[in-house]
Amino acid sequence: MKPYAVIGAGPMGLCSVRNLAKHGIPCVGFEIHSDVGGLWDIDSPTSTMYESAHLISSKRMTEFAEFPMGDDVALFPHHSELRQYFRDYARKFDLYRHYEFNTEVVSCERVGDDWQITTRSDGREQTRTFGGLLIANGTLHHPNRPQLPGEFTGEVLHSADYRDPAIFDGKRVLLVGCGNSGADIAVDAAHRARSVDISLRRGYYFLPKFIAGKATDALGGKIKLPRFIQQRISAAISRLMLGKPEQYGLPKPDYKMFESHPVINSLILHHIGHGDIKARKDIEKIDGNKVTFVDGSCREYDMIMLATGYKLHYPFIASEELNWTGFAPRLYLNVFHPEYDNLFLMGMVEAAGLGWEGRNRQAEMVALYIQQLAKGAKSAQQLKATKREKAGARADGGMQYLELERMAYYVHKDTYLDAMAGHTRDLLKDYGAGDTDRIPATAVEAAH
Repeated sequence: MKPYAVIGAGPMGLCSVRNLAKHGIPCVGFEIHSDVGGLWDIDSPTSTMYESAHLISSKRMTEFAEFPMGDDVALFPHHSELRQYFRDYARKFDLYRHYEFNTEVVSCERVGDDWQITTRSDGREQTRTFGGLLIANGTLHHPNRPQLPGEFTGEVLHSADYRDPAIFDGKRVLLVGCGNSGADIAVDAAHRARSVDISLRRGYYFLPKFIAGKATDALGGKIKLPRFIQQRISAAISRLMLGKPEQYGLPKPDYKMFESHPVINSLILHHIGHGDIKARKDIEKIDGNKVTFVDGSCREYDMIMLATGYKLHYPFIASEELNWTGFAPRLYLNVFHPEYDNLFLMGMVEAAGLGWEGRNRQAEMVALYIQQLAKGAKSAQQLKATKREKAGARADGGMQYLELERMAYYVHKDTYLDAMAGHTRDLLKDYGAGDTDRIPATAVEAAH
């Protein structure tokens, strides 16, 4: 079998290489930085990390099942702890030997049934042929920079540019948008800036990180509740613990809980309640340093910080190769191309509670498919037919996600995991008798 190429050495790239190697599939990983960690290595040229960043989900709900984080690691680890975690993971499973570091992928072109991949390292380019391609370069590194309604003469930054709160010292700051990073940055700014305002077009739901001393995301345990009950319980917890967003002067959400990603941060509400951060309406126009909002109010600012999220970005491959229409590529289970059997978009999936283990199960399924398809297994042929028929069908479990670019690849966790487990179970049935002792525990667990 010709080797497969894996782009990226963040969490998704690492578990992709881990599963390919585990199932005997030769592979070469390419990473633009000098080490593993991806987003979680603040020194990487593609990282959008900032100094105060911590994991927004608890470590036990996020970690790889076969590689738990140590008891000495914080429940919501700092990014530096996570960088070390991924380096330890790569050493544990001998993944470094598969990677070429300081290597940028310039282009990926389909030639016959193979992929010709051109890379650049130390200013030199080379082109090699691979039997397949797994794209795992992440979804949170290409900033979405919307056009502002007017010319602002102060400083305009995106949250992707943010590193250190010292940039806020003495400034009048307007934050636009409020995802999880935006909420973190607003809190940072509240301690350093002369003033901090936050402008929101749409309402957000907020959840605390802790309830009764325990991580909020771990309270449900292993009990699977119907979607609408999960939504109602979580919305009730939010109201009980934090109140309604409109009580803080924020817009009322015009959707149900989890139809957009909630903000796991109660500190921003604390600072709004204390007047450290002031809520503003959507921006109507900008003239110089003066910003006018849709309610007629206006104020002057020194800095606008855009917390407006990220766009999917795969500059090294033609969008038509990814079956890309609309906001995101149309793939089966967000990973399988309808026609190509050797192209996989790894990690283009988000769901509340999916964690890195959910992505590991995706990588396991893909590795099993590659292996079993090469053997001509019936289960792989069935999956091949399914991915052709159902490309673009969304594993949303009936959730009415907002029609926004950042929500285009969101799925319902239980629906998605169940679908993957079904395919994994079928693929495992086709293991030969001599292979059964090589079936990893995680694959068996995922299939049952």
